[in-house]
Amino acid sequence: MRDGMRRRDLDRGRRYMRRGVRRRIIAMLVCLVAMVAVMFSAASLFVWIRDRMAEAAAASGGDVVDGSGIVSVDAEGNVVDEDGNIVGVLSGSVGLSPEEVEAQVTDARQQAATEVLEGIRTRLNDGDSVLEALRPLYPNDMIVYSGGQYHIVPIDYSLKQHGFQDANLQILETGEYQYLQDGQVVSHKGIDVSEFQGDIDWSLVAQDGVEFAFIRAAYRGYGTGKLVEDANFDANVQGAQAAGIKVGAYIYSQAITEEEVVEEANLVLEKIAPYNMECPIVFDVEKVTGGEGRMNALSVEERTRLTQIFCQTIENAGHRPMLYYNTEMGIMMLELGALEGYDKWFAAYREDFYYPYAHKIWQYSQSGRVQGIQAEVDLNISFEPLW
Repeated sequence: MRDGMRRRDLDRGRRYMRRGVRRRIIAMLVCLVAMVAVMFSAASLFVWIRDRMAEAAAASGGDVVDGSGIVSVDAEGNVVDEDGNIVGVLSGSVGLSPEEVEAQVTDARQQAATEVLEGIRTRLNDGDSVLEALRPLYPNDMIVYSGGQYHIVPIDYSLKQHGFQDANLQILETGEYQYLQDGQVVSHKGIDVSEFQGDIDWSLVAQDGVEFAFIRAAYRGYGTGKLVEDANFDANVQGAQAAGIKVGAYIYSQAITEEEVVEEANLVLEKIAPYNMECPIVFDVEKVTGGEGRMNALSVEERTRLTQIFCQTIENAGHRPMLYYNTEMGIMMLELGALEGYDKWFAAYREDFYYPYAHKIWQYSQSGRVQGIQAEVDLNISFEPLW
């Protein structure tokens, strides 16, 4: 979602990021690499010990130990469990001195660390980001950059998962995304606009295959807190619906109190009252980047409570509420468990389904091009009809 105020935020944020983030990323990467090396050398050592034990047991006709109780190797090469009981020996260690056994263990650790570091080096040299380089090491976690550092957050499998497959994602030469099932396109093309896009020729937009559009109704200033109506809301709704495009509305929120969020919801309800809105009414909850957004300082609990109040107010008025957020907001700044009952619109500008949780819309670009719109525009796909 984009408007003039947010474009200034983004430009300011980009300049800020260019000046400082590279140094922080390099420093954090060094720390992360060291941590990962230690962790995976230990894990690889465990696997190495287990495999050697299996070989020894098979050779001697003994039972193969699965490794569930192995915690250490003593000076004689015996593998012992947490109670100190000998459960096996290292393959080839019988008759070796303690120094030779220790040398085997040290070699295994060094080999494991080298493999992990080389994997990270290869990914970075291939142009992967720090996030992409670390992702394979944490298959059951989300890695999120927030507050100047990387956070490794376990995936909450109690939440609804989306189930989308990367193999079903089709990216056209134009940069447009489509989602396929059994070789057929099942996704729907959409955009979201504000007065920032200027005057729009909605008939050309429809000819470009756009099926749905979310129109900004209003925004609240991230510094002043002033609630401002979008100057082009009525023209955009009327033009889109006349062209046969399904329409929903959104508000960019910076509410920090219950009174403010109710004010936002009531303003949206007033703006959409003359129209039949086929698509949901969206609460755009975002962190301001590169600035002191008034909503940034809210706790997770406060932000979640305000989001609930907005959605309940919209729902009580007979409309379908929806939440819009990105990875940082969804993982670090909202309690999704308390918001499971509401549809989600997720924003991430990447080429795979890294984010695991259920969502009905994916905003995959903030710099798209569509016929009938002179400025860049956000591009979306929905995975099912919204109307």
